[in-house]
Amino acid sequence: MTLFRRTVFCLALLWASSPAWAADPTLAGHWEGVIEVPGNTLKLNLDFTLTHEGWQGDISIPAQGARDMPLEGISLEGRKATFAMAGVPGNPTFTGTLSETGNVLAGDFLQGGQTFPFRLVATRDATARVAAALKSLDGIINPALEDWKTPGLALGVVAGGKVALVAGYGLRDVEQTLPVTPDTLFAIGSASKAFTTFLLGTLVDEGLLQWDEPVRTYLHDFQLDDEYASAHLNTRDMTSHRSGLPRHDLTWYNNESITRAELVHNLRYLPANKELRETFQYNNLMFLTAGYLIEQLTGQTWEESVRKRIFDPLGMDRSNFDVAVSQLDSDHALPYVQRGDELQKVDFRPITVMAPAGAINSSVREMTRWLLVQLAEGTLDGEKLIDAGTLRETHVPQMVVPGLSRESEKSALNYGMGWFIDTWRGHLRVHHGGHIDGFSALVTLYPRDDVGVVVLVNKNGSALTDLITDTVADRALELEPRDWIVAAARKRDVAREFADTGKDARARFRVEKTRPSRPLADFAGEYRHPGYGVLKIRLAEDSLTMDFNDMTMPLEHWHYDTFNVAETEEAIIPENLRLSFITDQRGRVSRLEAPLEPLVDPLVFTREPDARMADPAFLARLAGRYRVPGQIISVRVQGTVLVMQAGGQPALELVPSGDLEFDLKAVTGFSARFTLPAEGPATELILVQPNGVFTATRAVDTDEEQDDS
Repeated sequence: MTLFRRTVFCLALLWASSPAWAADPTLAGHWEGVIEVPGNTLKLNLDFTLTHEGWQGDISIPAQGARDMPLEGISLEGRKATFAMAGVPGNPTFTGTLSETGNVLAGDFLQGGQTFPFRLVATRDATARVAAALKSLDGIINPALEDWKTPGLALGVVAGGKVALVAGYGLRDVEQTLPVTPDTLFAIGSASKAFTTFLLGTLVDEGLLQWDEPVRTYLHDFQLDDEYASAHLNTRDMTSHRSGLPRHDLTWYNNESITRAELVHNLRYLPANKELRETFQYNNLMFLTAGYLIEQLTGQTWEESVRKRIFDPLGMDRSNFDVAVSQLDSDHALPYVQRGDELQKVDFRPITVMAPAGAINSSVREMTRWLLVQLAEGTLDGEKLIDAGTLRETHVPQMVVPGLSRESEKSALNYGMGWFIDTWRGHLRVHHGGHIDGFSALVTLYPRDDVGVVVLVNKNGSALTDLITDTVADRALELEPRDWIVAAARKRDVAREFADTGKDARARFRVEKTRPSRPLADFAGEYRHPGYGVLKIRLAEDSLTMDFNDMTMPLEHWHYDTFNVAETEEAIIPENLRLSFITDQRGRVSRLEAPLEPLVDPLVFTREPDARMADPAFLARLAGRYRVPGQIISVRVQGTVLVMQAGGQPALELVPSGDLEFDLKAVTGFSARFTLPAEGPATELILVQPNGVFTATRAVDTDEEQDDS
């Protein structure tokens, strides 16, 4: 008997924007059994899945070399099932009835006018089992979205090497009431870090990189604040957060004018607070450096490497690296934050320069491909993207995260390379979250259970990524379910009350009834830190304003010469961050201290001289010959600086230190000031020295260089 004359093809398991379960989904899963034909018993196995288009399935008959032949006309009415083999002569059709327990399907097989009995037994593969276990999730997630004031959420789950569920809940756009779908694009934030370590692993496989080789082997001018760390830091250190450097996130946050090369160069100006490999300290700049390293080794941008080595092979075609690209897509989520009891839409936050640390945007449908390749040890659909041992090394603990879990279900936390690692209710867990303005994400692997979960939310700092993941894991891992969401809500409410108490007590250490030491205009100016760049203070409407990295924040007087970043709904720089202005011995406001990185001493920003002090045309008004008794002092423009020379002494560069004020380079305690009328050249050069202050007047052409005594 010939049952087929078709080539084999595989069906992809697809799901709608929200799970559409039939009244009786008991066909779902894997079935094995036989057809009793005269003188022979044909063994067969079948797979059924329920999609938004209805039932889909395939059949394999090993004795006849048939594999994954498509089925058509699949229907299930009550316990009566019917399906046929597509494109096979004689219209082979199965008609049977499910047993009361739902695990046996028996009936008649009809082909070419002949009827033979068949019997199938459900073996329920892992994918079907997990899919069935998650069918009631919408009744859990939708109320949670309301209680946690969360607009929308997308969920993807894989098990047994296949997709078990992709679904959307809530709204991607509250104002337009547009729903979240499995294809809605979200920012995944720091869950992008695992893509960077995956790329590094492919370079290890190709012999272009070694995890434990110092970074200087590849980036010869690499430099940190500490020389030992500069010479010994390796790629494993960078990607396991043990460089000794705290976050220093405000060096890059909202700064899209700086380049990756400049950020890497500026690492040398950022103070460390720990020794290399002393402790775990989360650091985005190290992942930026890892991405820059990839660019130098491959000759391609980090984005090009991700696209070529990960996105294209996995079919992640809509995933991207720029929120501007996401916004051009017809199915993207808008970002929201909760302020008080109100949910508010916020602007997208571009972080393209920091992409290797956290700029990927994707959907749960495409992220399930990422889950599958991680769980399949680097190979998917027959294509090997990375060596299994190399990938496994990124999942292995490299650094202990200080502290113990307060929850008995969780073990102490470790960090691998781009992944956190712990155990959850006795199951190994490899995971990484991501948070960027208006978005939250969590990607979780249970490697020993062959289960993966991705949760994407369009709300800033959402707890639902963890809570929904735990809820899914209970069911996928066949654990006794717990109501994680309700338990967390109780803790949330207590925490809010405590936070409000602390907020009310902030002024406790404020010195009352003080005022600034000088007019506010004296504080205005530009202040520079070599690692953080320029912080500008402006006077506007009788108050000071701070501009930094294209962010503008009002300042309020706190006490003395200290000012506080005021609270606003648009707060970007941490509110209540305090700036202290420092006066030098000359009575000038010359510096300010800003605690932009809380784990090191306040950072010192030095006041920049007036921009005119580097303008050759303006400097020409200061140049000339100045006369003191006994000699002529020559001042000339050299490029964009002034050079001063007296008699036969060596020429000295004048370094701008204030308005018309200069210090003598490499000479301590000596400075020069010019008297400049509204028009024309300077009339006086005032020399400030340890032994006195001396005034030199501009020499006229008839003056002779001689001693007047």
